[in-house]
Amino acid sequence: MKLKKYLIAFLLLLMITSCSGNGRLPTPSETKTSMPDVTETVKSYLDKWQAGDFTGMYAMLSQSSRDTLSEADFTAKYTSATTNLTLMNFEHGIVSSYTGVGTATVVYQLNLNTSLFGQIQNQPEMTLVAENGAWKVKWDDGIILKELTGGNTLLLSLLYPGRGAILDRNGNYLVQQADAVALGIDPNNVTGNTISSLLQKLAEMTKKPVNVVEQEYQDGADEGLTYIPIGETSKEVYDVYAGQLEKLPGFMGSAYSSRYYYVGGVSPQVLGYTLSISAEDLATYQQMGYTGDEKVGAAGLEKWGEQYLAGKPEAGLYVMAPDGTTVSRIAHRDPEAGYSINTTIDKDFQVLVQKALLGFNGAAVVMEVDTGKIIAMASSPAYDPNLFQTDNVNNYYQLGDLLNDPNTPMWNRATQSSYPLGSVFKVITMSAGMESGLYTADTVFNCTSQWTELGTPYDDWTYTKDLPPSGELTLVGGLKRSCNPYFYHIGLDLFRQKGATYLADMARGFGLGSPTGIEGVAEDAGSINNPVDDGSASQMGIGQGDMLVTPIQVVDFMAAIANGGTLYTPQIIQSVVTADGQEVVGYSPEVRGQLPISETTLAAVQEGMKQVVSEKDGTAYAKFLGLNIAIYGKTGTATTSLEDPHSWFAGFTAENRTDKPDIAIAVILENMGDGSVYAAPVFRRIVEDYYYGAPQTPYAWEFTYYYTKTPLPETETPTP
Repeated sequence: MKLKKYLIAFLLLLMITSCSGNGRLPTPSETKTSMPDVTETVKSYLDKWQAGDFTGMYAMLSQSSRDTLSEADFTAKYTSATTNLTLMNFEHGIVSSYTGVGTATVVYQLNLNTSLFGQIQNQPEMTLVAENGAWKVKWDDGIILKELTGGNTLLLSLLYPGRGAILDRNGNYLVQQADAVALGIDPNNVTGNTISSLLQKLAEMTKKPVNVVEQEYQDGADEGLTYIPIGETSKEVYDVYAGQLEKLPGFMGSAYSSRYYYVGGVSPQVLGYTLSISAEDLATYQQMGYTGDEKVGAAGLEKWGEQYLAGKPEAGLYVMAPDGTTVSRIAHRDPEAGYSINTTIDKDFQVLVQKALLGFNGAAVVMEVDTGKIIAMASSPAYDPNLFQTDNVNNYYQLGDLLNDPNTPMWNRATQSSYPLGSVFKVITMSAGMESGLYTADTVFNCTSQWTELGTPYDDWTYTKDLPPSGELTLVGGLKRSCNPYFYHIGLDLFRQKGATYLADMARGFGLGSPTGIEGVAEDAGSINNPVDDGSASQMGIGQGDMLVTPIQVVDFMAAIANGGTLYTPQIIQSVVTADGQEVVGYSPEVRGQLPISETTLAAVQEGMKQVVSEKDGTAYAKFLGLNIAIYGKTGTATTSLEDPHSWFAGFTAENRTDKPDIAIAVILENMGDGSVYAAPVFRRIVEDYYYGAPQTPYAWEFTYYYTKTPLPETETPTP
């Protein structure tokens, strides 16, 4: 009887077991002992998350999970969580695991490193099921964060502070968040007896020369425009003129509040501008804690300093239930106002330097010789960065023209454009000649009208201008007269006696052919190649051939010649400070090298540059008559593939004043002609602006300051 009972019990147990698991016993591959280590599966899943491999993660879900959740929805859940967390990266580790028959549970640690909230720690739980001999993830939103279990979601709340300002060396605003007024004219409502007064007031408000405003008005009227944009001004300046403007028919003013660039853009290619976040960059910025509707730096210091200027928002990270109610707050941070950037630029002087270049395509850079600090960097034509502000009504009328301007005004010619240097390079050729031991300052050479050592005659500038040759010159005199034959000869002599790299290495020692390292400003390296034959060597001697240099490189080595041989890294950022004035980042003068020349060579170069300006037969003597400022300089006329060469003048002052540090200046005017005719007068005006605060000498082509009488001087004797 007992045996029968045992038999019945065994049969019942067998029936129960056979009915479980879809009527079959677990296969050997699904038993606890034969399955892979479940923690390795979880680690693999989290590794894929770290790598952004959502497709790989989705493939690790169980079949039932994939049946109810598409890959697109799965990816969207992780993308949304990443954005709301402002997640940058994370670390993970296994806390505990439990493995049963056909199922397992793993608890893991996530250390989430976020942009806004620092590190957030979380311990989610993942359930896995056995399928075809492998562990598969049973989906639940709590796998991302434990608080999301049951379909909860994250909500990021942001409130951004105002963007930080950019200021000049004296604390004057160059750009800030401000109330402004767009200025324009309705030509259909102007009257003949008041239009002059209106144009004069608009010129005063925008700081433009009145003739420029007159031309803008005339051009717009000729085109039949119903609204002629003139510029923008701050609300404070507008309020001063408001009563007068109300009495002048045709005036149109439109107030707006936005990013405001003073004086229509002070060194706009350096400051840059802001734009709305593009669709392509939206996810990247959201991950950094942006809502997506902010304006961000798109060029110049606005872009370089985005991490400082934008500040940090007041931020809260909340868990929301499926019905939209708030479950909890995971994290919070207080707002942090945007930092400000202090530059080395002198605002008032910078505006004058920009005006000195009006009508030209070119650039001018002004640097303190003993610090490397840039006090002005102008690229012409300039542009108005206020036009990128969509709240500004002038944006609608002028932005398209700016973006399509063939003169590329947004390009920074001072640092991003490379040019042949022409005769300014002769200071380097002279230095190489003396350092080689083949020449001294007193070595005499007969400067004829043509140089014929290679058979084919190479012309001196006196020949092309139908002037007598310079005759016998010392090396210092050769620099003063910018004698082409002398420097053709030196270039060839160095190539044959000292090797193909000698002159090129000297140029590299002056900082040419490599970036200067200026912070916050994009720059081109230029190029200095070794001459390959007699012809290219002689051309290199006068600064022609395939060499390319930037104006910032030229002003840098000119400052080094002035200060005794020290090459500084050009500096345009003074500091980054918090809203309460605490310095976060500071910049100091940085020495990046020494000119590879002796004191004797340096003194000879300085003397030659002095005589260029001070001696009657110097190539720039006539252009500096009456200027009681000690000037050392060098003219340059750089041949290009176009008919008209580039016009160069570079040099420095030597006043040794305590109130005005001596400065180096490099001026380049594209395709304008002889350096003595065009670049030298611009150089002089910049010196006058610096020491006197205003121009003192009209250009030969001006009726009065900033009024062009004729495009070309008609009674000039151009020299290199």
